[in-house]
Amino acid sequence: MSILSSKKIYFTLGIAAVSMIGVANFYSYIHSKNQQQTQQNQPTQNLSFTQPNNSPLSELNISSTSILANTTGETFQNSLIAHSTSDNTTNKQDISSFENSLALASKSYPVIDEWKKYKFSINGNQILTPTQLPTTKVNFNQADLLTVLQNTRKYFQTYSSEDPDIQRTGLLTTQGVTVPDILKTLDFMITVLQEDIAQNRATRLQDPKFINTHFRVIKWNAYNPKIKSQKQLRITKYAVFIHPGSRTKTSTYNIPIYSLKGNSTPDKFYTRYTKQDVLSGIYEPGGREFGKVEPLAYLTRNGLEEALMQGTILINFTDGSKAFFNVDRNNGMSYIRGLKATAQKRYWYFRKVDAIKGYGYKIDAKISIKPGVTFAGDVLNIGLGKVIIIEHTQGGRKYLRMGVIADTGGAFLPNLYQLDFLAGIFPNQKAFGQYISQLPEYATAYFLVKK
Repeated sequence: MSILSSKKIYFTLGIAAVSMIGVANFYSYIHSKNQQQTQQNQPTQNLSFTQPNNSPLSELNISSTSILANTTGETFQNSLIAHSTSDNTTNKQDISSFENSLALASKSYPVIDEWKKYKFSINGNQILTPTQLPTTKVNFNQADLLTVLQNTRKYFQTYSSEDPDIQRTGLLTTQGVTVPDILKTLDFMITVLQEDIAQNRATRLQDPKFINTHFRVIKWNAYNPKIKSQKQLRITKYAVFIHPGSRTKTSTYNIPIYSLKGNSTPDKFYTRYTKQDVLSGIYEPGGREFGKVEPLAYLTRNGLEEALMQGTILINFTDGSKAFFNVDRNNGMSYIRGLKATAQKRYWYFRKVDAIKGYGYKIDAKISIKPGVTFAGDVLNIGLGKVIIIEHTQGGRKYLRMGVIADTGGAFLPNLYQLDFLAGIFPNQKAFGQYISQLPEYATAYFLVKK
């Protein structure tokens, strides 16, 4: 497709995206202006501008003016007011200004938090740039990447109607990318990996020439409101830790992890209690909510905090058995960045699972993920299923690593400057620290989208 054609389509989409917001106001203004001209010889009347309290588009509680503010330097509403004060403004000039505002707005993206509340707008062209992948072999485990791609694709196929969040394209909307484009990307990669694995050969997805030929490569420059100079993404790391534990309370293992009984809790009693409330013993014998939840296991306090932070824990029980446990539902209290773990009020309830679990709108639907090829990120503003390549230099050599955004967490909502890399399963923090010391703290990131 030619660049000119793409721009025309892009401009058209921009107009459609905000036409419901602007057209009515614009023509209302024109109609009002014509009325003023026909009534110029009548007695003076009250001509004050009255703005409705609620925007026509209330899904995200985002007003039309807030969406346009960061792209035009003035709000669309203020633009209309400014035009209305000029006696020499013609309808043709108004229409031209209106279309320019729509074109600019088409590149603006409204960022939301985990409660779907509008936070700020960002121009996609500020942080997304079409480019080419460097000519360095891309590193990943073929079988593990195939598994995560397939599981993520299956989630879209199975839960699209139950989980509307995955229908959000996120920031890539500003580059003309749609959810069908993401699904096409996943499908193509799955097919390529299946063919290459069947032929017992290195996959073509490790070849940057193949990627540049078949994919749009879009560079992602970090946007950190607190550190405006940050350009590369911060790459944090998470893991599943193996912890000893007991199925019954002991003097050593005396901190419980709990499961909510069943999927139906109409009164949502658990949202009334902080982590500190839970640890005070409200669910234990004699506690005021005893019997409402089920204890799954007992850990040390350190074990609990790591399970809450990482989302998944592998427990080696004193009876010789072992099992994975994953976070299920939380108490509805926000994670506070910068606050130490023991002081956080957010608390998670767990469920037993059969593998490491990533994103999912409920515990039974969560995506099974693999270390080394999974990123946790902002699924509301970046989008589930985005294929990412990170680039970094170590010892003078350039490295490329591929993975999929198939997980999320409270620290990523919203977050346009960080990804969390699933490093693996480790017996302790020391082993984890030794492994991640070889990984980058910051990296250049690229989105891949099938052409």
